Amino acid sequence: MNEWLPKFKSENLRAKIAEISQGLTYISETDAAIEPLDDIAAINYLFEKDTHEKDVKEISFDEFFRRLTEQRDWYGRKEKEKAESFAELKKLLEENLRGPRVFKVGRIQIDIYVVGLDADNNFVGIKTKAVET
Repeated sequence: MNEWLPKFKSENLRAKIAEISQGLTYISETDAAIEPLDDIAAINYLFEKDTHEKDVKEISFDEFFRRLTEQRDWYGRKEKEKAESFAELKKLLEENLRGPRVFKVGRIQIDIYVVGLDADNNFVGIKTKAVET
């Protein structure tokens, strides 16, 4: 039986997310900070019925992190460290959230939420923004 065993309780997990995400940015047509998710209203919005009518698109957790964690031959020290930090963040979320999901909300100016349930059944994750034209 593959039982989910988180490493961190809610408050410690939130602190660890804040620590790892400090200074990380999501690069699209603009750069936006990666921040701990603290907006319960946004989370409720994501899980309401008929979200498909609200410009909400779900992408896979792995797809979201794929380009953020890639190590390219031409990366310098800073790019490699950033990819390593994103890999650490991904691993933290994978190990401590049940069913992590990624939602993109909006068109052109997009809010991105990575969210799952922690050990105490609270929604926890990260958020960022992107511009996609």
